[in-house]
Amino acid sequence: MSRTCPPSFNEVSMDLAFDGWKAAIDGTFGYFSAVVSDRRLPWEVASDLTKWVVAMSDRKPPEWHTPHSICLEDSVARLRDFSVAGPDRGIAPGLVLPPQAGHDSCIVDYSPNQSQMRTVLESGMNRAYSLDWIGADAGNRDASIDDYLLSIDRAIDHIGEPVNLIGDCQGGWLATIYAALNPARVRSLTIAGAPIDFHGGEPIIHSALQALTPGGDLGFYRSLVASGGGVLKGEYMLGSFIMMQPDSEIGRQSELLLNVGDSSYVANYSHFEDWFKHTQDIPGEFYLWIVEHLFANNELLSGKLTIGGETVDLARIECPVNLIAGAKDHITPPAQVFALAEAVSTPADQVKQTLTTGGHLGLFMGREALSEHWAPMLGELASSQADQAVKAS
Repeated sequence: MSRTCPPSFNEVSMDLAFDGWKAAIDGTFGYFSAVVSDRRLPWEVASDLTKWVVAMSDRKPPEWHTPHSICLEDSVARLRDFSVAGPDRGIAPGLVLPPQAGHDSCIVDYSPNQSQMRTVLESGMNRAYSLDWIGADAGNRDASIDDYLLSIDRAIDHIGEPVNLIGDCQGGWLATIYAALNPARVRSLTIAGAPIDFHGGEPIIHSALQALTPGGDLGFYRSLVASGGGVLKGEYMLGSFIMMQPDSEIGRQSELLLNVGDSSYVANYSHFEDWFKHTQDIPGEFYLWIVEHLFANNELLSGKLTIGGETVDLARIECPVNLIAGAKDHITPPAQVFALAEAVSTPADQVKQTLTTGGHLGLFMGREALSEHWAPMLGELASSQADQAVKAS
């Protein structure tokens, strides 16, 4: 198990802040320099500013892009089937658990050219599925961790076990918990940007949580849920992400102004904003469970986590494990992800640790991560399973 040592979290934070403010200054200065050099008329500047404001504010719901069908649905998730025709080579079906942090699950099928689901299919897993988390409302606001694990159980009942279980961020720690509780149902486990050691790597989220929970008091988080009528509002999550890096938000808007005359640039900007700014709520009970048991008490790695009276023992995981982290991930530092390597019972040569150059979201939809890391990793996994099937026949 070898990997490149990532930079410290403080170094990453400073680099990201510098990049954000630099983009903000360059974008604003670049635009008004062009106004002067091109001798643009006042009405031309007014037109640019109007286009800029419209592009920043005109949002529509995000969409899935790869052909599929919805084959199952319960109170917390839909099961989307992306499977295609192809030979049965003994490769286990892939089941993806997307992030759930106040955004739509379609991040795993972000665009035709940036799709985790298409990468799964192209790896040789002809049977590929994704859960699609349903936003919280009055009907499911009391959903618990048990409901989410039951949803995965139902999905695998429908698909057939074992599966190649793939989890991103929140979906990653959820996949890990499921694999520890149901090891026979998981052929391989892959997680990306998923915290396992919630206190590792100088995480900014943990620092904020410590400040907001003096003496372990969850009153602040309970009040957030109460103010949302029993759910954590998606806009609260969005606001917290922006406040972590306000310079990044300002930088993106400034670069939009600089490129407002480029229709392709504006289309790409709008496509991302449609996903990023379209929020959905999270069940309050589930959210508070996460805050207390995972973020505050770090029970998953310590071995103290119990669900339904059963201890979540990571040592029960013996299948091949793939861990993917981003060197510039300020949400989930690499140390939080790679901590799983030492906790599982998987043979060392079957634990793969991969470090990409990008940040958090890029792990799931970035071109570099998908083509240079996901594609070869999943391809190797599928080929290995096909070879095992041939030898067993």
